[in-house]
Amino acid sequence: MIGRMTKAITQGGRPGPGASPMPAVERGNQVRRRLRSAAVELIVERGWTGVSTRALAERAGVAPGLVHYHFPSVQGLLAEAAADALCAAATALRRVLEQAGTPQEAVEMLLRELDHYTGRDPVSLLFAETYLAATRDEALARVVGGLLTDFRSDLAAWLGERGVPDPAATAAVLTAAIDGILLHRAMDPAMTADMAAPVLRRLCPVTRQEEPR
Repeated sequence: MIGRMTKAITQGGRPGPGASPMPAVERGNQVRRRLRSAAVELIVERGWTGVSTRALAERAGVAPGLVHYHFPSVQGLLAEAAADALCAAATALRRVLEQAGTPQEAVEMLLRELDHYTGRDPVSLLFAETYLAATRDEALARVVGGLLTDFRSDLAAWLGERGVPDPAATAAVLTAAIDGILLHRAMDPAMTADMAAPVLRRLCPVTRQEEPR
């Protein structure tokens, strides 16, 4: 079985002399991408513990054995897929920071970005499921914690450059508030930027004159 799967993924028929291995590599990469995409969909639909090897294979349209050929375990696949999605979300928030002129404007824009989510949409559910799973999985907790630390460090640097006092603590609280608003919105749709922004802007007083951008 393993030999046949290896041949199907890495060869697709043995290449002749001088043939490029790239098509086989690309086929493998495509399978990995399809499995990660399937993992995200199934986490949202079934919850982290409801995802099985068979379900992943069926959703991705591949043989079940390929799940474990490409990933060490189902949990490893779910963690990688969720981490990719969290990284994408953090990148989007960093782009918001690049567009903001002042700390108060950054808070407003970050919260407006959240208004695209209801708390029950796929992104919100993926965050909730991943955070919950991380409380029971130390390896996943390290991955999620590392992503949070990286974003908070970038936010703290941005705030510090603009004169916000105690930027590290401020960044940590703002990040936690953003996550909390996203989670609470499923139960309280009124938790919008209009409600939260005036409160959170007060976390970002500027103690010195900001330099022109």
